[in-house]
Amino acid sequence: MPKHIKAYIPDAITLMNLLSGCVAVFMAFHIDETFGRFPGATWAMIAIAAAAFFDFCDGASARMLHAYSPLGKDLDSLSDLVSFGVAPAMLMLNAMLAGGSPLWTAFITFMIPACGALRLAKFNNDTTQTTVFRGLPIPANAIFWIGAYGWIDKFYYPGWMPVALLIVLVSLAMTANFKMFSLKFKSFDFTENFTRYVIIVAAIIFLVFYGLPGLMWTILLYILLSLFRRKHI
Repeated sequence: MPKHIKAYIPDAITLMNLLSGCVAVFMAFHIDETFGRFPGATWAMIAIAAAAFFDFCDGASARMLHAYSPLGKDLDSLSDLVSFGVAPAMLMLNAMLAGGSPLWTAFITFMIPACGALRLAKFNNDTTQTTVFRGLPIPANAIFWIGAYGWIDKFYYPGWMPVALLIVLVSLAMTANFKMFSLKFKSFDFTENFTRYVIIVAAIIFLVFYGLPGLMWTILLYILLSLFRRKHI
């Protein structure tokens, strides 16, 4: 494959991440409207999940094709901010409004993309975060909010104060300096990847028994394991 074509493949996949995030933002403002078989909220969560898939694929393709570039790095962060920062924030904003919260309280959701942007900027300028993260990665933040919305939709809306407090805590977790282990596998060695396997097994169990809200419990477990094992990361 010609070199100039290979160089564009990861960036094209990254743009699919961005476009998925744009779809998620649009659908977040139509959470109760039905599009085809699903309501807008479901489509928003599907679009965020698709963005996460493309986010994984662009990095994998860049490694496979040896097509790294500063442009690709910046494009990846800009796409992540939309898909994993703005999109889940808009989903939660509309969830708060649908739950009857005053408009001014829903503005707390803007903290999600604000802290996400700061987290991405720190990541791009920190050479130590190749195998270990500092703070909650922004894709994990998005997965958490999909689970949180699933919990609200399945059970009930607890009111704006608990939701606002949760938004503040999770957003600040993205900007924190505590170590979090990467979920990327370099090998399949059980001892080396014990904590990663625990997360995978726990995620399956949570999803089977709790459904979509299980994603929220999975990310909380990820944070707790990182805090308890920070000396070994």
